[in-house]
Amino acid sequence: MSSKFLHIFGFAAAIVAIQIFTQLTDTSFHLTQLTMTAYYSLLVIGLCMLIGYAGQISLGHAGFFAIGGYISAFLTTHDLTVLKGKPFVASLSKLGVLVMSKDTYGTELLTFNPWPACILSVCTVLIIAYVIGGPVLKLKGHYLAMATLGFGIIIYRIVLGTSSLGSADGISGVPGFSLLPGVMIGGSGSGKILNYYVAWGILIAGMTCLLNLISSRVGRALSAIHGAEDAAEAMGIPTANYKLKVFVLSAGFAAIAGVLLTHYNGSIGPSEASVMKSVRYVAIVAIGGMTSLWGAISMSLILNYLSLRGSFGTYDDAVFGVILILIMLFAPDGLIRRQVLGDLKSFFTRSAGKGVAL
Repeated sequence: MSSKFLHIFGFAAAIVAIQIFTQLTDTSFHLTQLTMTAYYSLLVIGLCMLIGYAGQISLGHAGFFAIGGYISAFLTTHDLTVLKGKPFVASLSKLGVLVMSKDTYGTELLTFNPWPACILSVCTVLIIAYVIGGPVLKLKGHYLAMATLGFGIIIYRIVLGTSSLGSADGISGVPGFSLLPGVMIGGSGSGKILNYYVAWGILIAGMTCLLNLISSRVGRALSAIHGAEDAAEAMGIPTANYKLKVFVLSAGFAAIAGVLLTHYNGSIGPSEASVMKSVRYVAIVAIGGMTSLWGAISMSLILNYLSLRGSFGTYDDAVFGVILILIMLFAPDGLIRRQVLGDLKSFFTRSAGKGVAL
């Protein structure tokens, strides 16, 4: 069995161990934060692919996260009863795209079925990423960072100032939806343990896909683009095409994370689209090592969990800002790198050898 699948197996075993530990120690309330951490980590590993392997910085991924969550929340909570007599609406109702539901006050609403809403949300984000990625990815360095930052600010101002999206209050009352028979994401009747395994199972699936992508010819092409884009172009690699596809892929991961977390929490607010959220994701990727998916997911598990638990208090955003500055100054390759792991292995190997010699 390859080391890649051994790592995945070990990661899955650790997830099970954490859940069992929380049950034995009667701290199951931590599972809520761990479940949310898994969804945030889905965005982080997608961003790691863009920054670490394609070499393209993005300070606007919180915008993609928010677009996915807001569209799905709006479609599943916005009442379409006034259009019930329209032929098109009637056809959608027969197909199951539109369903009758009840809000928190028991009022019947005609809304989108959560599944079509989720799919439509992710597809919309993919289209937006494709449209803006073409011109934006022609920029390089800090120009690209500024362009993506501008996109994130635009999304934040839109969700904050649009009354139909709840303005500063956001959208609440978002229903859960059935992923599989008996498996519910969100909703009042869903269990913490089941949602915990669903979230981390989706993250493992995402990690497996990205690890296979890195090991493929596409992954080697992306590494070449990151190392020397002009040289890669001279060797016949379609750099613009690859960069755009990875940008859309990472935006898709962010959208899926936004949709799933919104339905899990039952709400979404404008803070999810804030610039500091994007800075946070970049900081996590940087501290984990931009070319290490395992480093990114490890740091995401630790830092997002601590943030969700309120460990940083009112200095939450400041902590991530300081982390990003320190990493860029003193460890631009991240704290968790292959070189570090190799040095540790060599150290223990030499120590073991000396012990045998004695």
